[in-house]
Amino acid sequence: MIRICATEDVPKGTAISADVDGTQLAIVHGEDDQFYAVYDECSHAAVALSEGEIEGCTLECWLHGSRFDLRTGEPTGLPATEPVPVYPVEVRDGEIYVSLTPSNGVTR
Repeated sequence: MIRICATEDVPKGTAISADVDGTQLAIVHGEDDQFYAVYDECSHAAVALSEGEIEGCTLECWLHGSRFDLRTGEPTGLPATEPVPVYPVEVRDGEIYVSLTPSNGVTR
């Protein structure tokens, strides 16, 4: 697991972008108060998901409105039809840690 940042750096309902050993991640503090990590690029267009809107456990791409489930990476709204990689997250002592092995088996 790789330390990303402090939990306080990602307020609830927001996302930040993080470059982790050359992999761009969107670190998301979901409305369910959980932290998620997804590959920071929409599977429909090469756009940063970290700039999108968070609603519940979904992240919406700002360009075309594709939505992705933060837990599974599966698209929940068109035009995207391919899932994005999601990564395991651990919170320890107020710090966010992420593994770069996708938990949903999707590679970029």
